[in-house]
Amino acid sequence: MTPFDVGLMMTGILLVLVLIGVRVAFAAAFTGLVGLIIHFSLLQGFDRGFFTALKMAGTIPHSKSVTYSLSVLPTFILIGFLAFYAGFTKQLFEASKRWLGWMPGGMAVGTVFATAGFAAVSGASVATAAVFARVAIPEMLAAGYSKRMSAAVVAAGGTLASLIPPSAILVIYAILVEQSVGKLLIAGFLPGVFSAAIYIAIIVGISAWRGDAPPIRGFTWKQRFESIPGTLPIIAVVAIIFCSFFFGLATPTEAGSLGAFIVLIVALAKGMKVKQLGQALHESAKLTVMIFTLIWGVLVYVRFLGFAGLPDAFEAFIVSLHFSPWTTLVLILCAYAVLGMFMDAIGMLILTLPVVYPAVMALNGGEGVSAADSAFGMSGEACAIWFGILVVKMAELCLITPPIGLNCFVVSGVRPDIPVQEVFRGCIPFFVADVLTIGGLLAFPAIITILPELMA
Repeated sequence: MTPFDVGLMMTGILLVLVLIGVRVAFAAAFTGLVGLIIHFSLLQGFDRGFFTALKMAGTIPHSKSVTYSLSVLPTFILIGFLAFYAGFTKQLFEASKRWLGWMPGGMAVGTVFATAGFAAVSGASVATAAVFARVAIPEMLAAGYSKRMSAAVVAAGGTLASLIPPSAILVIYAILVEQSVGKLLIAGFLPGVFSAAIYIAIIVGISAWRGDAPPIRGFTWKQRFESIPGTLPIIAVVAIIFCSFFFGLATPTEAGSLGAFIVLIVALAKGMKVKQLGQALHESAKLTVMIFTLIWGVLVYVRFLGFAGLPDAFEAFIVSLHFSPWTTLVLILCAYAVLGMFMDAIGMLILTLPVVYPAVMALNGGEGVSAADSAFGMSGEACAIWFGILVVKMAELCLITPPIGLNCFVVSGVRPDIPVQEVFRGCIPFFVADVLTIGGLLAFPAIITILPELMA
């Protein structure tokens, strides 16, 4: 049995474990460890190979997780939970409602704006969906919106956190493919705005056609302006993070730490209680540990893949296909759409990128290729950023598609009176919107690449 055969066998076992419900972190760690044991046993004999594999698997989590780049994740997560427990999300939603409620489907439009604003400080799609399921759905139902539309708007709006900086999943992508965290985060800003704009266009169009999402009128200009001060802490944090990245004033970790400090100070000044602070810290720790556990487990599997030679074999296979690079890229994105129906977004990316990313870069012409000599008309660095945003947008799409559709389950979990089937049905227009967004990003790569190219 060759190392490649072992790699194929263990990958098959991993997929079976994931499909039967085993957590990705534990399934990946198990198959990676067993694969390493088999690999080294074939080379050194079982006795030596077993202990070599154990030693390697035991050192990987520490050696790979003590990197400075990963320290940005807890700070971004903490900003979101502090903002939620300090009540900033309610103030953000109230301001959006007062300023945009006059439009057809105005409260739903306001919810999308509010989720986009909260996404700019939370970085976690699931957290955004859970927060606004509590804040926005009751008000939309009271205004006469259907349960289906109310839940779908929140589930879809929550996905914007995957693109709009600071995004946890973009940080993970940047670390896995060894690209600039700051440039990846900045690159997600315009695509996030673009995606939100298409969501809003869909909402306004459907609301005007059906007439079942009445506008909210009666707010005076004085009431609108009175709602602005409550949004200033979030606006300040967004400005600090964006400007720090764009002008090179601070590292992502420094910007995230400063943002968390500002939100904490403002929250305490507004009367945040010790219990609420404790809840924010506890939730931040839980989510951070979950993400790091996932990274640790998958890194063991990724190390085994390297020994098995699967990334190189897949790269050679992709390059040898008799399709154009553009066709192959679209097929890869479609494969992500299918895979995302059965796996969570972060696990899917961590598992596939070590194999898929080198293949995509090879399609473009290599890591160091110039724009003039590339297949996609962009340099190697620009291609890495462009592909990252495309993949993360595919991960967003999978958050609202059955059978996994994590955001839909979160919204239904927070609102048990809304069956998850209803949430999925309501998300169909937003699925179409996401497909249009991905098509726009493929057709106009500059939406993604222009800001990173202008960075200091």
